[in-house]
Amino acid sequence: MRTLSASLVIICLSACLGACGFVGFPGVYKINVEQGNIIDQEMADQLKPGMSRRQVRFIMGTPLVEDTFNQDRWDYPYVKRNGRNVLSESRMTVIFEGDSLLSVEGDYLPPAWSDQDTEETQNTGEEESTDEEPTEQDGETAG
Repeated sequence: MRTLSASLVIICLSACLGACGFVGFPGVYKINVEQGNIIDQEMADQLKPGMSRRQVRFIMGTPLVEDTFNQDRWDYPYVKRNGRNVLSESRMTVIFEGDSLLSVEGDYLPPAWSDQDTEETQNTGEEESTDEEPTEQDGETAG
């Protein structure tokens, strides 16, 4: 009888301890875990079109992901987590043509590329507005 009750107590304790891993102990401190390359706007601002791979590696550090199938693309992902919660996340992609820097994509853009993006958007917007105006005028004159 005592061995049965002792066995039952052991089984109950094992089940309770197993459940603690699923739920988690209250008040347990979880550290922030940073994974990837820490990138900031100052680093991105130093990038200029035509820079060599060596210069980019000096500024940005070694990329976390170098695609073996596309060697002209370097990826710099970054994730900061506390347990399972994602606190912050960013990414940056650097694209080369041969040995010179061609473009930068992602969360941090250097001024050289952000200016080009705004100009392209403005040019596209102007073209769309000029295309729409004659159509409306043709409709008004015909009606």
